[in-house]
Amino acid sequence: MNSETRRLQEARQGQPWKLWGPYLSERQWGTVREDYSDNGDAWNYFSHDQARSRAYRWGEDGLGGISDDHQFLCFALVLWNGNDPILKERLFGLTNSEGNHGEDVKEYYFYLDSTPTHSYMKYLYKYAQAAFPYDDLVKTNRRRSREELEYELLDTGVFDEDRYFDIFVEYAKSSPTDITIKISAVNRGPEAAPLHLLPTLWFRNTWSWSNGGSKPVIQKIEGSGSSIVRAYHT
Repeated sequence: MNSETRRLQEARQGQPWKLWGPYLSERQWGTVREDYSDNGDAWNYFSHDQARSRAYRWGEDGLGGISDDHQFLCFALVLWNGNDPILKERLFGLTNSEGNHGEDVKEYYFYLDSTPTHSYMKYLYKYAQAAFPYDDLVKTNRRRSREELEYELLDTGVFDEDRYFDIFVEYAKSSPTDITIKISAVNRGPEAAPLHLLPTLWFRNTWSWSNGGSKPVIQKIEGSGSSIVRAYHT
């Protein structure tokens, strides 16, 4: 019996090997889950631009992230290349009215590996060193007809001369609740370029709503000699 078969057997017997996994949404903005508009316009009620400063009600999203199976505590990668006008916290795409063929994600990312219990997972995100062309993608695709090809991120030129980073995120569990995270960055371009890696741990906002309960706590443990934080519900 190999290790993953053993973990699957333990999961069937009640060990919570699937408590943590890739349950964090790729996109929570622009979904019917977050739509409280009076006309059912989910795309405009909660836009990508609003997502960085407005709390979701029913979920969270992030880059290559994980969460518990109730999505209370979340972890994901945040990036900044020094040129983007905003942090890269989530995937960008066109809404149904912006894309000439409807909604369309405009990013390059790959799920490379995962065991059935998510005891090991590997993710790749390709991050351009130039400023992300948010406006160009929206305006150019909006001008195109349904008979024309889509205007893709590669077409904007931000990946020319391989001026981008390959960002790998790996997760490995030694137990159902002991998870090691490794983040690796490879500069594929011809020159050195800045990159800020901001691994982020946060709680989904469950406390701002009716009967939502008290706020959870994330605090630094002082005097430990290491950078350690404690996250818990009160």
